[in-house]
Amino acid sequence: MTPRTGRQRRRTWTACFGGYAHISPVEIQGSRAFLAKLLIGLQAGRRRVTNALEDGAGIGRVTEGLLLPLADKVDVIEPVAKSTTELAAKHGVRNVFNDLIWAQWCVGYLTDEQLVSFLASCKTVLQAEIGCIVLKENVSSSDDDLYDAEDSSVMRTDTMFWDILKQAGLRLVRTGLQRGVHMKGYDKLCPIRMYALEA
Repeated sequence: MTPRTGRQRRRTWTACFGGYAHISPVEIQGSRAFLAKLLIGLQAGRRRVTNALEDGAGIGRVTEGLLLPLADKVDVIEPVAKSTTELAAKHGVRNVFNDLIWAQWCVGYLTDEQLVSFLASCKTVLQAEIGCIVLKENVSSSDDDLYDAEDSSVMRTDTMFWDILKQAGLRLVRTGLQRGVHMKGYDKLCPIRMYALEA
């Protein structure tokens, strides 16, 4: 979904997924499973997050479905104010140092240089020793980044993400692919990769 289109469409989960809203529960579960591998969660042996931040929060699908159940407080960053009007009223959402910063399907609108700068800025608000940044993005399955002239976005290769993370001075602690969304009939969906990063 492009920022321009997002302003024009009704802010719904269906609009966020371009008609694939039924994959939202599977996608959220994949994110939950990835965090569990980082020992973040509600089950025994995992830790609850004190402060989380979601970048590109949109209408709050990830904030509500993933972060609020796991965190005491959640900060949200979203450039389209209308998107977060209802979200701002949710208990636990606020505008500190964060245990978890989550950025999903939004960094494709940043240039490589802007993404390096963004990640470097995120490092400055991470809780020492336990803070973690998670990027969750579509990745190009070709040998090159894919540019979309219509919405001025880029779908980076896994190799390019690794290079950017290195430039930002972050350490990759875990990576994984989203499972369960590439079902029969939905083979046009791009691979979705998660990167867990520490300062």
